[in-house]
Amino acid sequence: MASNDSTEATGRAAIVTGGSRGIGRAVSRKLAARGMGVLVNYAGDRSAAEQTVAAITETGGNAIAVQGDISEESAVTELFDRAGAEFGGVDVVVHAAGRLALSPIAELDLDELDRLHRTNIRGAFVVAKQAANRLRAGGSFVGFSTSVVGTQFPGYGAYAASKGAIESMTLILARELRGRDITVNTVAPGPTATELFLDGKTEHEIEALAKTPPLERLGTPEDIAEVVAFLTSAEGHWINGQILRANGGLV
Repeated sequence: MASNDSTEATGRAAIVTGGSRGIGRAVSRKLAARGMGVLVNYAGDRSAAEQTVAAITETGGNAIAVQGDISEESAVTELFDRAGAEFGGVDVVVHAAGRLALSPIAELDLDELDRLHRTNIRGAFVVAKQAANRLRAGGSFVGFSTSVVGTQFPGYGAYAASKGAIESMTLILARELRGRDITVNTVAPGPTATELFLDGKTEHEIEALAKTPPLERLGTPEDIAEVVAFLTSAEGHWINGQILRANGGLV
């Protein structure tokens, strides 16, 4: 038994892209604790992925790490093939992989924009395409956006634009999967205490952002993982085609 957290998901399987660190790692661990077999996808940091898998298996869970560029259709096909071979199929896809680039629009490096959009937009469509074709009935697809789509902070123009694309496809994909008993939702975290978020920020900047939400703290990866766990559970299955801004009341 994977954990005393819950066993409702025993026999189900999940793919978590970007599952080796930060929010993706917390999601991988949470779904495994609920009884799912988890394929932890990573782009290049094999050590982090292996650490995530070890944390899951040490507590009785079932997980494997698989490298793959989520913008490449052949690589994503391989993720689903591996999950099918290891776990018998795929019930949940959590697309947490993404790229961040900050710059005023007037100073934006267009090559960086292309790299950002290849990962964040093309990657989302590649993963969603495979999910739409291969998720089992009763399954869920969860994408990731950002609350900056709503807060409109300067410097986030390219990043917010790429995540806005994911929000736009959410209800469309949910409607396209009519009759399949598959839900599609997107989680849009606010400031969350991950390495990616904290990197390069001063203590003053972090304190200011932490005080912005009414709850007056940064989110944690575990906060976001709880939201994903609910959306992919039987209890959360009536929620479909929605954008959930998990940010403590930021906007």
